[in-house]
Amino acid sequence: MSFFNQRGIFLQLMRPSPSEPNTLVSLQLARKELSWDAENQQQVEALVDSVFFTATSKDLGNSFSIGNVNKDVDRDGVIGAGDKAKLEALAKAYAAIINP
Repeated sequence: MSFFNQRGIFLQLMRPSPSEPNTLVSLQLARKELSWDAENQQQVEALVDSVFFTATSKDLGNSFSIGNVNKDVDRDGVIGAGDKAKLEALAKAYAAIINP
């Protein structure tokens, strides 16, 4: 996350291996909150409002599926298929990046 943007998305890609036949993308959406640590006299950064999802692909990253999405990630006021579709599209786009 940058100084100017207090929201962030953290992604981790795990390609298929002998122990895991699927492509997995771990997604964490969070907000950075700044506070003051009076005892140490320094500013402290903390991630708050974090939500985690795991997207799974059985076709080497061509399509992804996510289980239950119970958070309004696109902030349209509705928790549903739109949120799930956006997260799955994000996982697919990230898996397609060769050199992140």
